[in-house]
Amino acid sequence: MEAQNRISLPRTGLEPNDIAVIINENDPLSRQIGNYYQQARQIPETNIIKLRFSSERSVLTPKEFRQLKATIDQLTPKHVQAFAVAWTTPYRVGCMSITSALAFGFDKKYCAKPCETTAPSPYFNSSSLDPYDDYKLRPAMMLAGTSFEHIKALIDRGIHSDYSFPKGQAYLMNTSDKARNSRAAGFTQTVKELTGIFPVQILMTDYISDRNNVLFYFTGLKAVPMLETLHFLPGALADHLTSAGGMLTDTLQMSSLRWLEAGATASYGTVVEPCSFSQKFPSPMIAMLQYALGASALEAYWKSVAWPGQGVFIGEPLAKPFAPHLKEVSPGQFVLKFLSSRTGRLRIEQSFSAAGPFRLFTRQKIIRRGENQFKFKFNGKTDGYLNIHWH
Repeated sequence: MEAQNRISLPRTGLEPNDIAVIINENDPLSRQIGNYYQQARQIPETNIIKLRFSSERSVLTPKEFRQLKATIDQLTPKHVQAFAVAWTTPYRVGCMSITSALAFGFDKKYCAKPCETTAPSPYFNSSSLDPYDDYKLRPAMMLAGTSFEHIKALIDRGIHSDYSFPKGQAYLMNTSDKARNSRAAGFTQTVKELTGIFPVQILMTDYISDRNNVLFYFTGLKAVPMLETLHFLPGALADHLTSAGGMLTDTLQMSSLRWLEAGATASYGTVVEPCSFSQKFPSPMIAMLQYALGASALEAYWKSVAWPGQGVFIGEPLAKPFAPHLKEVSPGQFVLKFLSSRTGRLRIEQSFSAAGPFRLFTRQKIIRRGENQFKFKFNGKTDGYLNIHWH
């Protein structure tokens, strides 16, 4: 372990110290969720934000939210980059989702009357690892569910997924529902961009059943049948493009919560009528590519939505199934594992001082598209420190 602490890898996503947990003290389930998440993810006590407000409703008024947001801003440490929201209701602020209102502040430019565009997110498809430092926004994700058992299982799945490199399948559904099938136009390009990284299937059908390897599932329907027959791998992302999937507890369509209950680790839905602008929903291609490069579930999902003002993000924010993983397999013998979206070179540099200067330790190795594994020897007592980077 001491040797491993002397090896530096590129940072690819949020860490527990980067996230603040927001708890509603008036909601017993919120307190239970927040406490469990803090302990399970080892989030610092300084990153816990406690509020008190009435929770038994779906919607906050903009005025109520602004008062809460002022308290949140005051209590949030400057280094925090994102929020985990430890409740299920309220999920909406006026015409915005609560996750987007927390990120941007309540602002009607992120809403729209039916069938209009909204303000874009500067975080969309960015390479930023520090959204607050770079854009002064803190993306949020709700630890949402109908019971503590469901949400605990969600959190445990997220933690179990870390560095696991699950061997699963991506399912892109080209459905018969023309109004909700707007993402299908980009599916062919998605397959091309993900070749060699994830196995992706485009299926000309409304739903799948009896599959045991679901890692990604993107579709467009009012309600998705047969979810109970599927096995979602830890870390799975899944959503359905429809008008009211983000109305978590009172929709006439299928709530996005059903994905989490079926075993997905994160999902998304809109809280007010968005019309079928694909920009208001996750881009499967971007979500999968960002995830592959080691982003957390929160980052991958947020970066995949161009106009997120009306959409709510739910799931386990810190799940990172594809973050680079370094393992000491025997004394002085290490294996490094990561995914790459392109070819390149791995560079391992050494210094006898943590401050440098660093010089090439071994000859550069070729990186291929997809999964890469590299073995190397390193003795912390005699070899000093290593910096490893690629591309």
